Amino acid sequence: MKYSKQREALLTLLRSTRSHPSADWLYENLRKDFPSISLGTVYRNLALLADNGEIMKIQTSANKEHFDGFVYKHHHFVCRNCDKIIDVDIDGIENAEKQAAKKLHATVEDSSLVFYGLCMECSQKI
Repeated sequence: MKYSKQREALLTLLRSTRSHPSADWLYENLRKDFPSISLGTVYRNLALLADNGEIMKIQTSANKEHFDGFVYKHHHFVCRNCDKIIDVDIDGIENAEKQAAKKLHATVEDSSLVFYGLCMECSQKI
């Protein structure tokens, strides 16, 4: 992948937050340093970074895409009410990958698990 100053800034910005931002949020923040950057450029670079495994793409319950700059093995919880995304670190996923590989007679190289429900704040409002 050819070096791009804008892509590098996007990756740095994404890795500076744990909030799982949207492309729009990233675009607005990048415009401070790159006033001529387009939203299309942000989307293309996010797709490229996700395809290369440098970031994670997370689909919310409202079918919005959010992004995570931290690609270590972890999972996510998405609140179906407020769309908050929370990192979830759980043990035992390797077992699930091994079981899937055995059942499918395939090689499982990676997995992603997303839990959907109500976060603590939204649960307390009900």
